[in-house]
Amino acid sequence: MQTALTAMEGFTFGCDPELFVLNQDGKAVSAEGLLPGTKEKPYPVLGGAVQVDGMAAEFNIEPAKNFTEFNGNIVTVLKQLKGMLPDGYKLAPVPTMVFDEDVWEHTPEKAKELGCTPDFNAWTGEVNPPPNDPDNPRLRTASGHLHIGWTEGEELSDLQHILNCRDLVKQFDWYLGGWSLKMDPDPVRRRLYGKAGACRYKDYGVEYRVLSNFWLTSKERRLAVWNRMQAAIHDMRKGFIPEKYANFNSSLIYSINESQRDKMLEHQFQFPLHTVNIKKY
Repeated sequence: MQTALTAMEGFTFGCDPELFVLNQDGKAVSAEGLLPGTKEKPYPVLGGAVQVDGMAAEFNIEPAKNFTEFNGNIVTVLKQLKGMLPDGYKLAPVPTMVFDEDVWEHTPEKAKELGCTPDFNAWTGEVNPPPNDPDNPRLRTASGHLHIGWTEGEELSDLQHILNCRDLVKQFDWYLGGWSLKMDPDPVRRRLYGKAGACRYKDYGVEYRVLSNFWLTSKERRLAVWNRMQAAIHDMRKGFIPEKYANFNSSLIYSINESQRDKMLEHQFQFPLHTVNIKKY
């Protein structure tokens, strides 16, 4: 297993992943009524909090300053979340789920609502359109959002703060978004969520919303995500990849949005993240 990179000084790291709930028969069911906590009022637990998010279970962790804290908080909160479920119920860390019609019919309308606060495209600065899949209304997705903090109490109308957030997200697309295609080849979620540059601006930093929950499944994957976050920030101080390789940005964006690695990157570009011994994403 790789060695955890030292966290960049002055930064904190968190996450708020979503998971689906399976009953004793292995059927996906709504988390509504099974778990405490809401978007407006998460239920505090040791190391973070839990809540219901639509049809899924969601948790968040306290901000971490090193990988031991980051991984430990995830493990601690996940254990508590699992313990809250009825006997025989399990959590499924998969990026998409289609709910059976009988489950759907008995789920409150509020839990079926898609989308909440809009997110933004860091590459364009525009608001992303709300998710819409009229061909499969019972399809739901689960994400593995990352939260990066470096400030406190910033006004979300502050242009410089917004530009800083956008730059970091674009850098993360190079180090995490493109790489995730190899680890999470499922194209279904990306039709609705997690397109290149997806983010929310926070008064403490930014929320990177491109990844699904694939990286929760093992310590190795959590470590890879941690190391790539650190390397992305570290390398911004010596070379901003979206500027250095500007001719390849459109290929990267296409790759992420279409869940298909562009041949321009595959054959002509050596991925810069040598710090974790990966030459191509």
